[in-house]
Amino acid sequence: MTKDKPWLFRTYAGHSTAKASNELYRTNLSKGQTGLSVAFDLPTQTGYDSDHLLARGEVGKVGVPINHLGDMRALFADIPLEQMNTSMTINATAPWLLALYIAVAEEQGADVTELQGTVQNDIIKEYLSRGTYICPPKPSLRMITDVAAYTREHLPKWNPMNVCSYHLQEAGATPEQELAFALATAIAVLDDLKGKVPAQHFGDMVGRISFFVNAGIRFVTEMCKMRAFVELWDEITLDRYGVTDARHRRFRYGVQVNSLGLTEQQPENNVYRILIEALAVTLSKNARARAVQLPAWNEALGLPRKWDQQWSLRMQQILAYETDLLEYGDLFDGNPVVAAKVEALKDGARAELALIDGMGGAVQAIDYMKGRLVEANAERIARIEGGETVVVGVNRFTTTEPSPLTTGEGAIMVADADAEADQIARLTAWRVGRDEGAVQAALEELRAAALSGANIMPASIKAAKAGATTGEWGLMVRKAFGEYRAPTGVSRNPSNRTEGLQDIRAAVDAVSTRLGRRLKFVVGKPGLDGHSNGAEQIAARARDCGMDIHYEGIRLTPAEIVSAAQDQDAHVVGLSILSGSHVPLVDELMQRMRAAGLGDVPVVVGGIIPDEDAAVLRAMGVAAVYTPKDFELNRIMMDIVGLVEAQPVAAE
Repeated sequence: MTKDKPWLFRTYAGHSTAKASNELYRTNLSKGQTGLSVAFDLPTQTGYDSDHLLARGEVGKVGVPINHLGDMRALFADIPLEQMNTSMTINATAPWLLALYIAVAEEQGADVTELQGTVQNDIIKEYLSRGTYICPPKPSLRMITDVAAYTREHLPKWNPMNVCSYHLQEAGATPEQELAFALATAIAVLDDLKGKVPAQHFGDMVGRISFFVNAGIRFVTEMCKMRAFVELWDEITLDRYGVTDARHRRFRYGVQVNSLGLTEQQPENNVYRILIEALAVTLSKNARARAVQLPAWNEALGLPRKWDQQWSLRMQQILAYETDLLEYGDLFDGNPVVAAKVEALKDGARAELALIDGMGGAVQAIDYMKGRLVEANAERIARIEGGETVVVGVNRFTTTEPSPLTTGEGAIMVADADAEADQIARLTAWRVGRDEGAVQAALEELRAAALSGANIMPASIKAAKAGATTGEWGLMVRKAFGEYRAPTGVSRNPSNRTEGLQDIRAAVDAVSTRLGRRLKFVVGKPGLDGHSNGAEQIAARARDCGMDIHYEGIRLTPAEIVSAAQDQDAHVVGLSILSGSHVPLVDELMQRMRAAGLGDVPVVVGGIIPDEDAAVLRAMGVAAVYTPKDFELNRIMMDIVGLVEAQPVAAE
């Protein structure tokens, strides 16, 4: 019996330094991983060098820091790139990271026309959910299609864009919204790309656009969602773009199953969640993923260890090699229940697409889509709080035995405390050792290309080979295109969700009367962490509870947050940090609060914070620490009221 070829097995990985990440990649490849998936740290994703002010505490935390060609060499040392299929989860700086990758491949002697892989290169979802954008939408879209046009000519096997709906679901998107917002992004890219490639090659380029999706726990709906993606993409590429070759209309996608649904409570249950979610993207042959990466079971606790990543890889291998899944055709063709669900999802997605199209497309509809995501996420959280959505071990079946998997030293990986200093030292040495004249000439050429409308890739590659850094590339595009602040999606006006808020509103009213003005809550996101979903929901719930909120969005320095606390005369300050940089950022903020005479203003912190770090934060003077297990937002609101009540009125 003939079996289908398995999908690519990937593990999303990268941490500390290029050398440490290279060791991890080679280890994973030796265990049977068949493709690489590179996670970059936040300074790299946002176009800053490791020694930039905003990079403090962020270096090597959520991925690998890549500052220059030397780092990229070290990342792929002894890994033949011509033989690899490499996915790089990079967006705003995608042209730069691809330029570095090409430069290293050429140094290895590779035929760059044979390079296979993907740069995510989807900036619109960064404005909506992930937050690692740099420039305004229009020039960002231009750089996406610059990459696509360049790869058509020079890297014909490379996927120049991975339309990413993964973070849309993480931000609360319904299946219909995930379908529509992702497809609207793809339409915006293809509309722009039509003017950059010869007409006879446009169909080929459509065939190179891939997708990166999320698969949640409602795996029947998720499987139907993938079948809807397949059918809608075929419909759009045929009807809107006239692509007649069925191969070019094929919906090709990779997936990481849902990390949002991984729980801190009873984390061993996450193993089952990950497996069930993997079935959603592998069971249906006609909508099967081309590449799958599974999170580790303990990611809600902190960084996974090598063993944790191995466990997830073995899950894929057992599914592909031990079961008979790949021996059969599609298991769901002709199933009336599946067909009806797929049609319902398509109808809902088409309605959203029509609205977005009526606004002028995805770029013009960013504010609308962001607001819809914040509202949908609020409704999702309310269903969990109210018990309508059951999460085992969280809001039901909470009695548990202690888990031997989460106890003892080394239960989670701890980031190398010296990695940031080591990275900065090597960056300093790199700058000293390069030809500064050649670097500056290449950077000026890059800036000229950006301003003139020329394709950004040739100048980026030249700058990479000359020895320019990520921060210098980022500075050039910032100078050429300007910077951007995306909408927060948090309206000033309260929502209609009032159920269960009466007691909290009464408490807020009482303390506000005592204070002589409305309780003022400043919500801030220090550092480069762009995962704003939690901050948005806290701000929105506080607003609905009657607090006067101040929330400016992501990417603030501790100094800016303290300044806002002063200007707004805050009664309490809340910080959201999910990147692991909480200790240095909170330390700086607390020092600045005291220096500004705000030492009596309570500070609360939320994030993925291990118990040991929570104790450190409290010792700094933080009033309360919240982690993913604290899912009851109303209780957090009452805690905030209690903190303000405990403050003497004279201090106001």
